[in-house]
Amino acid sequence: AIEGMLPPVIFVVVYIAFSDNLTYAVIAAVATGVVLAILRLVRGERPVRVVGALLVVAFAAFVAYYTGSAVAYFWPLVLANFASALAFAFSILIRWPLLGVIVGPIVGTGMRWRQDPDLLRAYARASWLWVLLNIIRGVVQIPLIQGEDLWALAAIRPVFYVLVIVTVLLSWVIIKRALPADHPGIRNPRSVDGTPL
Repeated sequence: AIEGMLPPVIFVVVYIAFSDNLTYAVIAAVATGVVLAILRLVRGERPVRVVGALLVVAFAAFVAYYTGSAVAYFWPLVLANFASALAFAFSILIRWPLLGVIVGPIVGTGMRWRQDPDLLRAYARASWLWVLLNIIRGVVQIPLIQGEDLWALAAIRPVFYVLVIVTVLLSWVIIKRALPADHPGIRNPRSVDGTPL
């Protein structure tokens, strides 16, 4: 949440504080992204995810600098939201819902949930919430970018993470309701005949 929120906020604050100096804003945003990436690597997070997040910040900063427009910083973030929505939707259609791919390893089931038709259906239903979340985040930013409202673009970041928390909670509710009453839960996938996997 901090990584997604802080670089854009720092970008806007520095840009306005230094009389619309785009160079300082770009340097500040990228430097913030680098510091956060280093902290994540020190904590032992996967380098691929860390580098991916840093590339989004760097690309957004590059677009802003190249175009000479501060609000252009936010277009790559909008595109990232729409790309995430498409990825979640596509994952559901190919029966590899991303929510299951993310949650399975966290709860210790790996990808065994895919052999459980109830869990597969539950993760697919809950993944649609993430499609919706990413579409909302993308759509909300477009008029703010077009209106060149930098403060609103910075201020909306914390609201997005409140929406993430709500989406996590609603995902859990959907998964619980999608599972039959006799299902042992997400930590205990079972096969079609009901035997534990």
